Amino acid sequence: MSGRVIPMDSRASQPAPRASKADALEPIVVGVSFRSASVAVRERVAVAHEERAELLRILRETNACHEAMLVSTCNRVEVYGVGADAYRAIEHVAAVFASRVPGEDLRPHFYERKGRDAIHHMFRVASSLDSLVVGEPQILGQLKEAYEAAVNEESVNGTLGRIMHRAFHVAKRVRSETALGAGQVSVASVAVDLAKKIYSDLSGREVLLLGAGEIAESAARSLKAAGANRLLIANRSFDRAENLAKQIEGAQARSLGELPTLLEHADVVLVSTGSPGFVVTRELAAAAMKHRRGRPLFFVDVAVPRNVDPRVHDLDNCYRYDVDDLEQIVSEGMSLRKGEAEAAERLVLEELEAYLAWARQAEVTPTIVALRAHVRGTLAAELEKTLSGKLKHLAEDDRKALGVMLDAAVNKLLHAPTRALKGATEDPDGIHVVSSVRKLFGLPDALAEVDQAQNDGAPGIPAKESRH
Repeated sequence: MSGRVIPMDSRASQPAPRASKADALEPIVVGVSFRSASVAVRERVAVAHEERAELLRILRETNACHEAMLVSTCNRVEVYGVGADAYRAIEHVAAVFASRVPGEDLRPHFYERKGRDAIHHMFRVASSLDSLVVGEPQILGQLKEAYEAAVNEESVNGTLGRIMHRAFHVAKRVRSETALGAGQVSVASVAVDLAKKIYSDLSGREVLLLGAGEIAESAARSLKAAGANRLLIANRSFDRAENLAKQIEGAQARSLGELPTLLEHADVVLVSTGSPGFVVTRELAAAAMKHRRGRPLFFVDVAVPRNVDPRVHDLDNCYRYDVDDLEQIVSEGMSLRKGEAEAAERLVLEELEAYLAWARQAEVTPTIVALRAHVRGTLAAELEKTLSGKLKHLAEDDRKALGVMLDAAVNKLLHAPTRALKGATEDPDGIHVVSSVRKLFGLPDALAEVDQAQNDGAPGIPAKESRH
């Protein structure tokens, strides 16, 4: 999935010309994921929730990206956007990431998509076909949260908003019409599978959860189902740990301040906090090992940035796994869902073609109407000016004859452009024909009314609900 190398030069920082209503906005994707970069790279570009608003502002400040949305999870950091110049938009996003990680060459790890490929990528991500654990449900919730955050920052409105609404619809179809998400499919469940591989029987083993967020909750339920009956939950906020513990029978809440003692007794530690640094350092693990009398200690770190110091693995009888290590377990179980994944891929492609056809049709008809009105209006204005001046002496019949001639001229002049525009509805690349006509004649955005409807709360894209 690694795309072309993205140049990161000074041009990205120069202000782009402001887009007019006639500019076509092309969708783009720029990012890294578990497919293109290790967790060590992903954690350097990861974006914390409190940083998101500022980064969205920076992404849009030069107008290279007219709309932007940021997705940052343990397995991917991606920007979805639209711009009048896709290359400039991609370059700007890449430069923004480069500025966040000075001195690091991120280019080999980034991929980029534009146009049809960008929309296809967004649909696949929303449908969990590009996830580490194919079929996991969390990514859709994460995408919706990222979309809502972008809407709140007013960085998503028209083109990108329409694409995301359609992506959510596609994900819903995949979830309801295939069995892609059947069974335990999530990063948390895979981490629990790893714990079960370490200890075939989890009953009697003390399992410590560090963190009380969504992944921790999912892991706690999976651990309980797997037979773990000694489950401790520690979190920086004791109230959150206590609330989660109350939902899991037999679980107990602990303060994160008790961590040194907790590590002395735990058998498996599953870590998923929102901390930007190490919660478990090498020194902390080494101190705990001195009291364990040779008993092994296993860490499963599913956080990005990582919460367990990688050097912990160098300690005797101390073992550490992170999200990259989960890939082997995932690949073993993927064969069971291969058929469902193929069915989901076909469904996504079907929806992609339907969306592109809709977008072409939605642009073509208004563009033909606007083009004819523009040309006829221009010629009629010039004729009226002439009839009010040098030809003001003409009789009414002569004036009508000139009007008929004008209509005939408009029809003949626009015959070939109209045919080309109508043909664009059947051409996958037809949107470029429409865009060129709008730019040449300075026509308004054909989808402005759709954008306004969406901003007023309408769903935007007709999703053929009756068929689904």
